[in-house]
Amino acid sequence: MTETLSVVPGAEPFSHDGGPDGVLLSHGFTGSPASMTPWARFLAERGHTVRVPRLPGHGTTWQEMNSTRWDDWYATVDAALSELKERCERVAVGGLSMGGAIALRLAEVRPRDVDALVLVNPAIGVKNWQLKLVPALKWLVPAMPGIGNDIKKPGEDEIGYDKTPLKALASQVHGWRDVCGDLGKVTAPLLVFRSTDDHVVDPTGLALIRAGVSSTVTEYVTLENSYHVATLDHDAPLIFERSAAFIAEHARTAHG
Repeated sequence: MTETLSVVPGAEPFSHDGGPDGVLLSHGFTGSPASMTPWARFLAERGHTVRVPRLPGHGTTWQEMNSTRWDDWYATVDAALSELKERCERVAVGGLSMGGAIALRLAEVRPRDVDALVLVNPAIGVKNWQLKLVPALKWLVPAMPGIGNDIKKPGEDEIGYDKTPLKALASQVHGWRDVCGDLGKVTAPLLVFRSTDDHVVDPTGLALIRAGVSSTVTEYVTLENSYHVATLDHDAPLIFERSAAFIAEHARTAHG
């Protein structure tokens, strides 16, 4: 990248300085912080210090995103975690879709720094034969139709792209390998929300997480009235309330 493009209004990162309990939230692939901001505001109003970084290449153009990779996205969230750890006594990490994969990776690589995990429809693998073609297709076409705004509730917008940039997608799929391979390193208390009707992510990832993590505290909540971007959907209040309670109960005792 030679130039950073202007950010679409509403897709800006969110930051709030509150008390000693920090929460780091990551949005998903081709999405933007807009999908997490209501959740972030809810937690901020309850006294938390909250960060929602904008992943590189998101919230601008899909063409710019196609010049970014998994390592860029992970590095941005990793840096935000380091900043929160300097400021806060405890930090919970949450993520939507690919943001869930990034959150899991942080818990694998930095287990002492992640005091609780909250995942919403995490994407760490899907059973889609088309994904096998992406490594070749990315050299032939720049993008495919988008996957954004899978939201049941009318009038909501995650401010994502209407295209799926293939070089970026190939990088995400490659990043899943590391996440899945190290799931046993996840020991943080874990709360997972899963929509029964999700048009983006199938149950593959949830099964991998259930079988793979080493967390002694695990809670799985089914969302009956939301699609993929559940943080903006009908079940958002449930996500906000349950996650706040989970963080309050388990982040304080995660590392003694």
